[in-house]
Amino acid sequence: MKPNFNKSNGLIPVIIQDEATLQVLMLGYMNEEAFEKTKKESIVTFYSRSKERLWTKGEESGSFLKVKSIQIDCDNDTILVKVQPKNIVCHTGSFSCFGEKENKGFLYELEQKISQRINDKTENSYTYSLYQRGINKMAQKVGEEAVELVIEAKDNNDELFKNESADLLYHFLVLLKAKNFSLEDIEQVLKNRVQ
Repeated sequence: MKPNFNKSNGLIPVIIQDEATLQVLMLGYMNEEAFEKTKKESIVTFYSRSKERLWTKGEESGSFLKVKSIQIDCDNDTILVKVQPKNIVCHTGSFSCFGEKENKGFLYELEQKISQRINDKTENSYTYSLYQRGINKMAQKVGEEAVELVIEAKDNNDELFKNESADLLYHFLVLLKAKNFSLEDIEQVLKNRVQ
């Protein structure tokens, strides 16, 4: 698919989204020249309506947007660019033009729920009761779940394998909380390894 730049005076709206978190970072516009330059260089370039010229995001601030994928909508008149942001995106100093950095996805919601149950000392909560038993018990549970996952990986029961995977992830999140770390901390370690 190719964008149809003839629909709206040669400019098409471009939604910029963080490739890792799917957070919407900003909205800009591209003409055909900006689109081709973005594809060629894998760095987002817009057409600035106020400056009436091409404008590469980060040309002054250094906060370039590295292109990870480009999608065109079904009407060929909107572009979605998933990027790896180098730094903050918004000129105001905010991570995105729509606010601060967000962690998205169910695992982050689960991490928040685990934190809430521990912080609120929720009675009759497995999470809180495990937490109360101390770091050794939490670490032991992660070890047990890891062994059970290995055992299920050798068998052919997909449901048991998925369930043991879920158990391991859950207990790992509880252990992270006990060690005062977050999923974001571990994500950063992994990001550093692939850079």
